[in-house]
Amino acid sequence: MLVVEDIHAQYGKVKALHGVSLKIKEGEIVALLGANGAGKSTFLKVISGMLKPTSGSVTFRGKPLNGVRTDRIVIAGMAHVPEGRRVFPMATVMTNLEMGAFTRKDKAGVKKDIERYFDIFPVLGERRNQRAGTLSGGEQQMLAIARGLMSRPSLLLLDEPAMGLAPILVQEIYNIVQELNAAGTSILLVEQNVHKTLAIANRAYVLECGVVAINGRAEELMKSEEVIKCYLGEVS
Repeated sequence: MLVVEDIHAQYGKVKALHGVSLKIKEGEIVALLGANGAGKSTFLKVISGMLKPTSGSVTFRGKPLNGVRTDRIVIAGMAHVPEGRRVFPMATVMTNLEMGAFTRKDKAGVKKDIERYFDIFPVLGERRNQRAGTLSGGEQQMLAIARGLMSRPSLLLLDEPAMGLAPILVQEIYNIVQELNAAGTSILLVEQNVHKTLAIANRAYVLECGVVAINGRAEELMKSEEVIKCYLGEVS
């Protein structure tokens, strides 16, 4: 589905990614783990066309994405929910969702999908006419995810969807991620919560200083002494 090969990227003279490669198969949840500054968000920006790599290639469903505009990538079936929610604070919940469907022409389908996500996120339905900036952090995160889904993506890039949320909301976000995946959406998930992320992922990649340090099946990484020492606490 997605094949990323030998990606190098930088901001000005500062190199952020050094030959990162990754693959996602249809129907998978793939986790991208690593400390702050490891290059995770930069990697997602390269995939979704927000940042041009200095070298390497991104192929989605057999078609190269290098140099393709972000809106064309969305039309191709990929959506990126960036870190920090980034909802339109002065616009209503309804308008935010409509903006998520900006590439679509099927008005009836858009309306149907909005009601579908109001079913998945009932609090958004209750606040449909409320300005997004007045929502709680958890509600804004739900809105950001729902807005990303409005383009009907086959691949959803989620960057720290549970960041800064209360534990009960964190679990709710993880449940929603699993439900979306079960409904057919493939997911590339960037998260700090290694335990929870590996528990729902099929496979995982660990970035360190812009390089893939470890990769493999999630259940294998949960048992890896290196991963346990670095990310899950010392081996007993």
